[in-house]
Amino acid sequence: MISCMCFVQEGQAADQRQATLKEKLDAFSQKAFDAPAQQTWITVAEGNGYTEAKPSTSSIVSFQAATPLDQDRRADLLRELCGIWTAETGCTLDEIVATISDPSA
Repeated sequence: MISCMCFVQEGQAADQRQATLKEKLDAFSQKAFDAPAQQTWITVAEGNGYTEAKPSTSSIVSFQAATPLDQDRRADLLRELCGIWTAETGCTLDEIVATISDPSA
């Protein structure tokens, strides 16, 4: 299993489309890492997330790869991951923080 953690804002597109995003993130994990995604979703309650003193519209999506990735492969996977997220939610690239880290030592 590949660890995946998603932080989304309550009532925003990512929160409302969670079931579809779960399916797409699992398919991404299967394709990228040949293993299913073990997903943890954290919903930030309305009024508890802010960016520049305004309610936040940002999401965080974080995967941990099973093996170390070279920089080119990581960049390709991050572009694909952000493409999945923005296509499903309609958010901009400025509203998503995506990471794919190497495994812990």
